[in-house]
Amino acid sequence: MEILIKAAQFVLSLSFLIVLHELGHFIPAKLFKTRVEKFYLFFDYKFSIFKKKIGETVYGIGWIPLGGYVKISGMIDESMDTEHLNKPAEPWEFRSKPAWQRLIIMLGGVIVNFILGILIYIMITFVWGIDFVKPNDLKYGFSVHQTFKKYGFKDGDKILKFDNTQPENVLNINKFLFLRNISSLEVLHADNKTEVINLPKDVGNMMWENGVLEPFTIRIPAVIDTVIPNSPAQKAGLLKKDKILKINNIPVQFWSEFTSEIIKSEGDITLEIERNSEPIHITLKTNENKKIGVAPVTTITKNTKKYSFTESISKGSSLAYWTLKDYITQFKYVFTKKGATSIGGFISIGNIFPSSWSWRSFWGITAFLSIMLGFMNLLPIPALDGGHVMFTLYEIISGKKPNDKFLEYAQITGFILLIALLLLANGNDIVKLFSK
Repeated sequence: MEILIKAAQFVLSLSFLIVLHELGHFIPAKLFKTRVEKFYLFFDYKFSIFKKKIGETVYGIGWIPLGGYVKISGMIDESMDTEHLNKPAEPWEFRSKPAWQRLIIMLGGVIVNFILGILIYIMITFVWGIDFVKPNDLKYGFSVHQTFKKYGFKDGDKILKFDNTQPENVLNINKFLFLRNISSLEVLHADNKTEVINLPKDVGNMMWENGVLEPFTIRIPAVIDTVIPNSPAQKAGLLKKDKILKINNIPVQFWSEFTSEIIKSEGDITLEIERNSEPIHITLKTNENKKIGVAPVTTITKNTKKYSFTESISKGSSLAYWTLKDYITQFKYVFTKKGATSIGGFISIGNIFPSSWSWRSFWGITAFLSIMLGFMNLLPIPALDGGHVMFTLYEIISGKKPNDKFLEYAQITGFILLIALLLLANGNDIVKLFSK
């Protein structure tokens, strides 16, 4: 059932974004009296699930859920239909329109993506507000990864300031370290001493290279909330509300200490737990991923700030801006060896949706995907909108239109590149799926 809920949210979000993106091309094309032959949700190779011709345009739903398209007369696009090149240009064809009109038609999709992302973030801010956690809301502070302890951080630290500024939400610490070049943190240690700790300039790269994308995790007591069915924990008899006292005779108080010992363990693991005020001893083994199949009780106090409609416009626009900026910042990591194996496909995207239906989460993820798709489509790769924009800008600046044969070969090259990236991304998903 959880998989079906994730899949339903993914398909609904994807369909919504595709239709609006393609409308971004369709509407200016019609305004400039350019013929649109097809308007499709998903691809219709060989056959369609549904299609209906209205006027000069066939509207339909394809069976391959990899995107969608509008087929504009006289344009070299992903359909690779070049038959029109052997005939004189007609006035209603894309190729006969002025360069500025063609530029607007090609930019229409990404403009819609960016505007849609902004509007959704404004709506989320106005309807639900913004959740935040202040430093003192974390009763036990943060657990700190070993790689960050060398800078002076300690388990139990409460982070008071990012670069001498009080954070709106202290839970943003990992994202800000990775993407926003934080140079110092002011912390309150467990002994009530305050310290400003300076960070290296390449802290984001260090996090990436060491695989430490969450150096600060919320410190919570070692109390079990969830036991995964058919896991080593369930088979050994662990139950919800069990409090872990010791692992292999080593006392633990917090969840991070417990998971750290699990990772270091070899062979059988001996747990001492407290259940109904009585100590119980349990022996079990981890699975192949060094996990036993339990999750902790979370004790975070979240606050919500509500915004008026006017305030939501400013705050929602800011959220959209930082979503785009952060995405562009992390995009550089794609071009590393590690980044190539980290690219995810449809399974990865589907998994970011929650396993229970939440409209707030749905719209938040849809806003992020809209911004992401806008940026990706704007990349100067033939077969993407950005490729067409690049060639059209060249024509406007130089006064020379690229040769049709060149555009045809560029489109083929870009299409092959996109298919390769698609295979890589979804291949990574499959490898991760079977390596769990």
